[in-house]
Amino acid sequence: MARRALLDFEKPLVELEEQIEQIRQLARDSEVDVSQQLLQLETLATRRREEIFLALTPAQKIQVARHPQRPSSLDYIQLITDEWIELHGDRRGSDDKALVGGVGRIGDRAVLLIGHQKGRDTKENVARNFGMASPGGYRKAMRLMEHADRFRLPILCFIDTPGAYAGVLAEEQGQGEAIAVNLREMFRLRVPIVATVIGEGGSGGALGIGVADRLLMFEHSVYTVASPEACASILWRDAAKAPAAAEALKITGPDLLRLDIIDRVLQEPSGGNHWAPLQAAATLKGALLESLDELSSLSEHDLLEQRYAKYRAMGRYEAASPTPEVVAPV
Repeated sequence: MARRALLDFEKPLVELEEQIEQIRQLARDSEVDVSQQLLQLETLATRRREEIFLALTPAQKIQVARHPQRPSSLDYIQLITDEWIELHGDRRGSDDKALVGGVGRIGDRAVLLIGHQKGRDTKENVARNFGMASPGGYRKAMRLMEHADRFRLPILCFIDTPGAYAGVLAEEQGQGEAIAVNLREMFRLRVPIVATVIGEGGSGGALGIGVADRLLMFEHSVYTVASPEACASILWRDAAKAPAAAEALKITGPDLLRLDIIDRVLQEPSGGNHWAPLQAAATLKGALLESLDELSSLSEHDLLEQRYAKYRAMGRYEAASPTPEVVAPV
């Protein structure tokens, strides 16, 4: 079994993990009963992990959201569907591997599934362009969503990208236009749309498949207009101030729930989804089915009206206090 990568703030767990592994090795090599000691150490490790993850800062949540072993879109699709057929191509000569999609079945419900796809290692990340989709990826997503609309299939979107690919070629091929078309066209789709931020939801790259009737978000995922590193570089010309930017951007699930940007925060297993992917998939599947049950009861007219109203209501501002008038002495 491959050892899980530990994040910086998980270092206090390293010694406990090593002790647990040593005791397990002792149990394999001898007939000594160490079950009691093993149970005590595992309980202690679980408790400490819970304490650490309950107190994560926004900057630390970004590390969890970017964890290389965090379940990806394809991982969840394979775990929650009973059948799945991936569809390829945007019908314009491109098949972007950073954005995957296809038709599937969850129980007796046929659905269309779309998601950003990162890689597990450097080689796979290069092939998937680190989950940063090109214009062809967003056009492929729109083609599949139009297919869903035609055949009345609910759409499930999985968001996990640092942002849309910002290379020169992507700009030449119309990156901004491709995302803008998706934003416009997703408002007219006559089927329920449920989007879930499963990892990192960044910038317009996330919004390109993020217009939804229900927007869910895992507890340690992040959803932001720009990465904290980019924000810190713009505001302070210092990427080292990313933790301060992460705090100010309000990128975590609880913050976004209070701002009415998202509809629900999904609880993660102790230690994050990469510690218990099966449990995370079960949580996701249950939440998706609940959302689809709610939305399926709406007429097409009500569905479209509620979707429009949802996004029109977003955004808040605070009026500045009026400056008191200063009267010069006579």
